[in-house]
Amino acid sequence: MIKSILVGIDGSEHARTALRYATWLARRLDATITGLHVVDIVSIEGSFFHDISGSLGFEPYLDFTSKMREALQERGGALLDEFRATCAAENVRCDTALQIGIVPSEICERAREADLVVIGHRGVNQRFSTGLLGGAAESVTRQCPKPVLVTPLEFSEIRSPVLAYDGSQRASAAMQAAAEVCSALALPLSILTVCRDAEQGEKTLDQARRYLSSYAIETRPYAITGHAYESIPGEIRAKHYDLVFMGSHGHGGIIELVLGSTTEYVLRNAPCPVFLNR
Repeated sequence: MIKSILVGIDGSEHARTALRYATWLARRLDATITGLHVVDIVSIEGSFFHDISGSLGFEPYLDFTSKMREALQERGGALLDEFRATCAAENVRCDTALQIGIVPSEICERAREADLVVIGHRGVNQRFSTGLLGGAAESVTRQCPKPVLVTPLEFSEIRSPVLAYDGSQRASAAMQAAAEVCSALALPLSILTVCRDAEQGEKTLDQARRYLSSYAIETRPYAITGHAYESIPGEIRAKHYDLVFMGSHGHGGIIELVLGSTTEYVLRNAPCPVFLNR
């Protein structure tokens, strides 16, 4: 059960929405939230300033790094003060952490102490990111040892979750998380299987039915044919699902490198939060 939630705080609108989802869950699950702000070491000790100064023919200003560090730490402290005020207003228990390092690495390291990590789809440096998913968010979803909830820009209360289930080990882990969360929130759970043919789909759904029969939740299993990476976002929009549970990055390294993964495609195209479980 989720009793400890870690949320990334960076001052962006995406992070503020992530906090709204975290507090919404924490109130209903009686969980504690830790707000983590990471002072990006690249911003302090990156090559940009040194490259520019070197090209102009003078040594970098020696005090620049320390002053930059102080300014960024002060900003991080202010963001965490805002986080504490939000949690107090929502009547949610909270803790804070201020780290200096590489953002995804620090989030993943701190995640070892949490049951769930909540991050925004994109961060404060979104204009420098490639594609439709922020660089830090993508790294966290690939490296994090704990479940990750990636949230969109707009907040919406969760009423209609769906599990994308293909029978794999990672999808089974996601099914367990979905069952526990939906039980705690008293929500129904749709189970979507995307398959090559109806017979295969029914076998996969039978696995899900057997597992979920021990939980006191309403389930709505169904199968469709098609390609998972296209069909899952399409079903989310068509059925107005507001949360999708799925396994994280299930392809092998070479296939994923060349073709991408269903997980990555859903993350980039789903209009709702995506709950990823390894």
